[in-house]
Amino acid sequence: MGLKDKVCIVTGGGSGIGRSAALMMAAAGAKVVVVGRTASKVESVQQEIEAAGGSAMAIGLDVADYDGVMRMADDVLGSYGQIDVLVNNAGHSSPHRRLMTTTPEELRAVLDSNVSGSVYCAQAVVPHMRERGEGTIINVSSLAGVNGSLLAGMAYSAAKAAVINFTSFLNAELKNTGIRSSVVIPGEVDTPILDGRPVVPSAEARETMVTAEDAAEAIMLIASLPQAACIPELIIRPTYQRDTSAEAGAA
Repeated sequence: MGLKDKVCIVTGGGSGIGRSAALMMAAAGAKVVVVGRTASKVESVQQEIEAAGGSAMAIGLDVADYDGVMRMADDVLGSYGQIDVLVNNAGHSSPHRRLMTTTPEELRAVLDSNVSGSVYCAQAVVPHMRERGEGTIINVSSLAGVNGSLLAGMAYSAAKAAVINFTSFLNAELKNTGIRSSVVIPGEVDTPILDGRPVVPSAEARETMVTAEDAAEAIMLIASLPQAACIPELIIRPTYQRDTSAEAGAA
């Protein structure tokens, strides 16, 4: 199928995996809508895409804002007339990682960005995709959602588990509508989110990790498949499995 002239929304598109996916999609000929909480970051990605000859729109938006998400989808449809791919990549972890130290505010924020935002964005695009009889939703989770991780934190692990389950639910509810849903489940990825860990990984440790570009390639694979094919889950993890016990113990 390829992505030429497809309209792709990428949340959390200002940095890390989202930025890399947006750049790759644009290079493949897609019209990319880069969404993120920090307007200056998504505008910078838009400028990168346009400087390379691609087409992009930047929207500063917190995906936990339901009304804002609905307006975003309306704006995209008003500008491009269609939405082919949604990449739910926005999300963050909490400063405190353990059960008894995580505050109610931190828990709500992590669930809002990772889970509620993914649900809201899907609610915003699915009616249009149903009408067209096709569409692709790609949710970005984490191996922390498969096995709870002290490094990633209690709230983040629970939220990413919900993202995996949500993807399965979408495929069940939207069965035979032409809409396919996939979840990308990365292991450790060298992105700015690691800077928020209680123990920030060293440069040497980061060199062993999956890169943002690696994870974006996984997203590209799913998005570029013919519409009749679906990869429900795709796990991508570092080939080298490092010992994180000391970092986890300090989290």
